[in-house]
Amino acid sequence: MKNRAFIFVLLFVLLFVAFIGDLLTGNAPITPAETWLALFGTSGDEIIDEIIRNYRLPKAITAAIAGSALSLSGLLMQTLFRNPLAGPDVLGVSAGAGLGVALLTMLSGTIVYPFISAMGSMAQIIAAIAGAAVVLVLILAVSARIKDSITILVLGMIFGYVASALVTILQSFADPDSLKVFVTWTFGSLGGVTWNKMPFLLVLTAFGILVSLFLQKSLNSLLLGENYAASTGLNIKRIRISIIAIAAVVTGAVTAFTGPIAFVGVVIPHFARTFFGTVNHKTVLPATLLMGSILLLICDIVSQIPLTGRTLPVNAVTAVFGAPMIVWIVLKRKKL
Repeated sequence: MKNRAFIFVLLFVLLFVAFIGDLLTGNAPITPAETWLALFGTSGDEIIDEIIRNYRLPKAITAAIAGSALSLSGLLMQTLFRNPLAGPDVLGVSAGAGLGVALLTMLSGTIVYPFISAMGSMAQIIAAIAGAAVVLVLILAVSARIKDSITILVLGMIFGYVASALVTILQSFADPDSLKVFVTWTFGSLGGVTWNKMPFLLVLTAFGILVSLFLQKSLNSLLLGENYAASTGLNIKRIRISIIAIAAVVTGAVTAFTGPIAFVGVVIPHFARTFFGTVNHKTVLPATLLMGSILLLICDIVSQIPLTGRTLPVNAVTAVFGAPMIVWIVLKRKKL
């Protein structure tokens, strides 16, 4: 117990260090002293104040929120389907969000474009949430009729494949400028969430996290199989729908605001179980939230390190970090 408390303290320290590191990292050289003054007063330079307060700070907060939410979604999916490689996008919600953005992109040259233009950057977010919501409704409808979780998993993957196929078709008809906008969105970005958008992201993800904390006992029961969970009096259909809804909402929200971010939700739950030596969700769930935030903050720091004066796509950085981790997970399970 003392070791677990120490690890949690260490994780909080790492989270703080990673958050500060993200504030200090970027193409514009800003000293720690200037960063401190910009946060709690004024640095004397309006440009530095603007960069810290309205770009780096909301970006770091977004990284922490998105990392926690995606990791939580991955943990829920792995618990429900008892599949170690299940992740936030396994039900096709991310693909649905991509389909919504692709449809919006196709409308850029049509008669409805003035209405889209009037919404500004929120149009893309609304389109992504709408696309994710459509897939969520389909999944929930299937969940209400089918008892087998594996069948739901397969159907969710099929929905994702169909959405991805439709996106590909739309891309083949898109003009070069619209296609460039969509491809840029698929790179993933943590810098597009401004202060006026932050409350929407925070509310959607915080709701999912808070509800999950009340489901820890039910999640532990599911680890022993649905038959055992049902024998303890757990309503399998209700808990399944709850888990799917939470995972889909937080995944759809993060994808809508940041674009698709891969691998984080798959690998973090495994690291949480490994570091704490338990599968008990009372420990693993908060550990997953902390580790997810830390990893995405680190990935954002790496993406901001100036190499050629450009910022690397965060989705590519998470893939570089995540792919070797998944190989390690597969090899470890094979040994077991």
